[in-house]
Amino acid sequence: MDTYSELEQWQQGGKWFKYRDHSIFCRIEGKGEPLVLIHGFPTSSWDWHALWPALTERYFVIAIDMIGFGFSDKPVDYEYSITDQADLISGFISELGVKRCDIFCHDYGVNVAQELLSRDIKGELSYDIHSVCFLNGGLFPEAHQPVFVQRLLSSSLGGIISRFITRNTYESAMCRLFGPSNQPDQELLHSFWELVEYNNGLGLIHRLVRYIDERRCHRNRWVEALQKTSTPMQFINGVADPASGIEMADRYEEMIDGGNVVRLEGVGHYPHIETPQRVLATYLDFRQGIDKKRTD
Repeated sequence: MDTYSELEQWQQGGKWFKYRDHSIFCRIEGKGEPLVLIHGFPTSSWDWHALWPALTERYFVIAIDMIGFGFSDKPVDYEYSITDQADLISGFISELGVKRCDIFCHDYGVNVAQELLSRDIKGELSYDIHSVCFLNGGLFPEAHQPVFVQRLLSSSLGGIISRFITRNTYESAMCRLFGPSNQPDQELLHSFWELVEYNNGLGLIHRLVRYIDERRCHRNRWVEALQKTSTPMQFINGVADPASGIEMADRYEEMIDGGNVVRLEGVGHYPHIETPQRVLATYLDFRQGIDKKRTD
């Protein structure tokens, strides 16, 4: 099956709902305890495709393309923010009538999860967060190393720079994020490109990347959420990631008492794509460990 057909199947298997008069794409499948998957920048819920069959066998899985990403609407005149994305996801969880959910998140999505944890501590959510598993992402902005193109896009020249992003420059930047032995093939790179280019997504990528500044702005509140929550957490980290790899793992262990960190040697920024079976096994062990503690 070619890449386009895979993406087309992913899209056809989903549905849309409205958020602030914009159409938001989502995939919902499976039975059991609700599991919310939150993707990263600049991609989409399709990032979870390698884990999707195994997760939907076990859980009621909810995956959303956040506004500005993937197959969701990408309005140009819009104030994109992590807090707004948290509103989007939280509102949809509530609309589904979910009373308790687990969260599995990556990259940009880890900050959305931090925002949700912060709200949970304050009693602002209509549901309980049962557990959170983080993949590579900027949990601590001081340990994050933005790649060169991110630094350019988040600068005052971001709007100009975005006009000159080509498929080759985009794919080259993506390759640098993967582990040296887990480089993406052309089909995967084509998928990434199709999703970011869909519906003129390249025209607003410099707006989306402002989340890097938002991380700094909310740093204390979001880190405090990690430190104060009683929700079980795990951090699965591909240590070969140049942006949020080994230094982020070290920082997590330093900042979080008893921090549960699983280090994946030779794996880069996309563990769930580079080594999905290892990530799945690690995640299922984490969930089983939670269940065992609660029944002991």
